[in-house]
Amino acid sequence: MIHGSTTTCDTCLASCCRLLVRLLPGDQVPGHLLAEDDHGLTVMARGGDGWCVALDRGSLRCTIYAVRPQLCRVFEAGSPECLEERAADGLPP
Repeated sequence: MIHGSTTTCDTCLASCCRLLVRLLPGDQVPGHLLAEDDHGLTVMARGGDGWCVALDRGSLRCTIYAVRPQLCRVFEAGSPECLEERAADGLPP
């Protein structure tokens, strides 16, 4: 629980896994999970449904959690950014 919220990764519906995630120097994501955005930058690939291809749709868990990109590591469950994404998906805080 972060920022006084009851939102944790265990109680989430992976709203953040629909965000565009650009890779940073040092990220060690397997190449088959990567794509290039409109600006030529390396990003996490997304499926036709808009979700990150590293997301297991059944469990809503990251399949590369140990080597997930730095941007994913700093996105905290229950943070203002997290709650904003949940609200955009019509989910409660």
